[in-house]
Amino acid sequence: MAQPDSKKIFFENLSGAGKAIAVLTSGGDAQGMNGAVRAVVRMGLYVGAKVYFIHEGYQGMVDGGDNIKEATWESVSSMLQLGGTVIGSARCKEFRTHEGRLKAAHNLVQHGITNLCVIGGDGSLTGANLFKEEWSGLLNELVEQGLIEADAVQKYSALHIVGMVGSIDNDFCGTDMTIGTDSALHRIIEVVDAIMTTAQSHQRTFVLEVMGRHCGYLALVSGLACGADWVLIPEMPPEDGWEEKMCQKLSANRAGMKRLNIIIVAEGAIDRNNKPITTEYVKNLVVKCLGFDTRVTILGHVQRGGTPSAFDRILASRMGVEAVLALLETTANTPACVVSLCGNTSVRVPLMECVQMVKVQKAMDQKRFEEAVKLRGRARMYDNLLLCILCLQSNFNVAVLNVGAPAAGMNAAVRSAVRVGISEGHKMFAVSDGFEGFYKGQIKEVKWGDVGGWTGQGGSLLGTKSTSLPDQPSKPLADTKALGSALQAFLSLLELLTARGKYEEFCVPMVMVPATVSNNVPGSDLSIGADTALNAITTTCDRIKQSASGTKRRVFIIETMGGYCGYLATVGGLASGADAAYIYEEPFDIKELQANVEHLTEKMKTSIQRGLVLRNENCNENYTTDFIYQLYSEEGRGVFDCRKNVLGHMQQGGAPSPFDRNFGTKISAKAMQWVSKKLVETFRQGRVFANTEDSCCLLGMRRRTLVFQPVVQLKDETDFVHRIPKEQWWLKLRPLMKILAKYKTSYDVSDSGQLEHVVHNRPKDSDASVAM
Repeated sequence: MAQPDSKKIFFENLSGAGKAIAVLTSGGDAQGMNGAVRAVVRMGLYVGAKVYFIHEGYQGMVDGGDNIKEATWESVSSMLQLGGTVIGSARCKEFRTHEGRLKAAHNLVQHGITNLCVIGGDGSLTGANLFKEEWSGLLNELVEQGLIEADAVQKYSALHIVGMVGSIDNDFCGTDMTIGTDSALHRIIEVVDAIMTTAQSHQRTFVLEVMGRHCGYLALVSGLACGADWVLIPEMPPEDGWEEKMCQKLSANRAGMKRLNIIIVAEGAIDRNNKPITTEYVKNLVVKCLGFDTRVTILGHVQRGGTPSAFDRILASRMGVEAVLALLETTANTPACVVSLCGNTSVRVPLMECVQMVKVQKAMDQKRFEEAVKLRGRARMYDNLLLCILCLQSNFNVAVLNVGAPAAGMNAAVRSAVRVGISEGHKMFAVSDGFEGFYKGQIKEVKWGDVGGWTGQGGSLLGTKSTSLPDQPSKPLADTKALGSALQAFLSLLELLTARGKYEEFCVPMVMVPATVSNNVPGSDLSIGADTALNAITTTCDRIKQSASGTKRRVFIIETMGGYCGYLATVGGLASGADAAYIYEEPFDIKELQANVEHLTEKMKTSIQRGLVLRNENCNENYTTDFIYQLYSEEGRGVFDCRKNVLGHMQQGGAPSPFDRNFGTKISAKAMQWVSKKLVETFRQGRVFANTEDSCCLLGMRRRTLVFQPVVQLKDETDFVHRIPKEQWWLKLRPLMKILAKYKTSYDVSDSGQLEHVVHNRPKDSDASVAM
């Protein structure tokens, strides 16, 4: 199942011998920065370069001395799970002056550093670009002052800059997701979920202020994730008279037996006259007009704190490795670039193109709010939040059902499908217990309010069973939409498609949305529920490793779910800093197991005190978790001891992550819009008749876009015996995981980021809710 070799053995193709790379974090801190630093250090050392920390950001570069230290492999151990930035960050007024940059240049030359990896926001990256442009002039000044030798100008003639955006606000143009944003959403949703329980108890209204002085991303997405009643953001000031509309909305919700109201306000929220909208103003408005018991909660810096999410660890690791690749490939004429994410793909974009595109504040100051939304590049996310009631009076019946095992985020997807369907004029039905409930007639109409509060609920509220379609199905609904889980739903759609020849009732539009913790659906890089499972694995591994903080030299063997798909073991291993991950797609033998034990033994002789090994549950029928545990215990005797843990169904449980809530909301909304379009297209002479392959589809994330793919065309891409796709994108992350665990391995650079222009139009569906 391994991906084909193409441009392998990166170590031989791109050597960093003789090069010096420095990494610094600047500006505000963001969860995941440490993961990026770790990846830069270890990838830099892997290619033979010298790598330096610059402590305290640009201030440390200007001050020099002990602020610039050479990094070792061990110096970045145990930092992946830490929030903030271990190497420190500070705002530096001196670096903004020519004299300050001259000092910084002198300190870099003294260490032979001509490659900088800067992790920060647009201000930090703009400063880095100015430093690059002035570099040759600064060296000439240093020669004139007698601080460096004349030949140093030629030796260190060019400064290469690669940036990574670390910012919880997700306010940088050119990337779908910045390091730290997903973790900040986790903090917000944790607070909102906790507040909702007390608000329900007392029938209260809560007004929450989240960060976002100039950017409403956190407010918008957290509003989608928790089902907020009202959201106020800087880029989209409400129309005049919004106060009355908001109060009417809150009152209507209470009249509909909703016991609480949530209003989310970005700290930079403004009205159409650029007047700030504060939480106190909103609270007083609700109390005055409605008399509701209303409280204000300001989240503040709690959004910046805490452990980084699995998403941010993976993003930071991928971006850090990509940054080193970019530095090695730069020439004297290569512009400073930013490593960014487009959909599920790493790309490189010119730094100054990104900075010049950030004109949002100017547009807002001039009351060009529609332009501000377009500059943010997230108009479709706003459309999802502010979906209008279209009142099509279509009178189509559309059913929603869950199939297979439950996955966190399913309920958010059902809620989105129901409400978008109602908005488009359909009569929506819910099917209980999957296809078993379908043929038993467990079908009932579902209204707008019936799915209120579903976004934060784990599992499947509709119920789901892993039963196949019966040989003789009873009468189906007139128009059907299947929203399923894993390969069971995929196989069911294939059966329904085949049955169209016998039962005309199945000649209706059908679409599947992938929902499974295993992430093993063909035709989609990502599935609803996988991110929540990854966070469960990552959090548990953190706690397991911490349990050995007072014990020297211990290795943990962890078994993950996934069937025959090794996604959870591989990506969970990358997020938790595992030393090895055994999966079915990459066969292994006793020699490799022995080599891994020896590798860990060597690491344990240094300052590395804890090891982590993940094993996919079906990776090998003979090399079981018990076998691997006993092997490691025996072979590591006298050097380290072992413990084992089977994570089991805890990976399927719990509240869905912000990513899964929003991915489920977005992808299901898009699926329902597709169903509406197909119903109109296939409605002839008073009935729906859809009998083409493209009327039975799977909606999946493919690299940069969401794509509708006929299920019949995906048959050849599927290994039905093991229920996995024949090609899986995440296998390319395995060498990255091994490199960061200090293995010498081949690394495929054929899929590395290419320099792109940010001004080019990107796919419409590429945004943070479908990024990885």
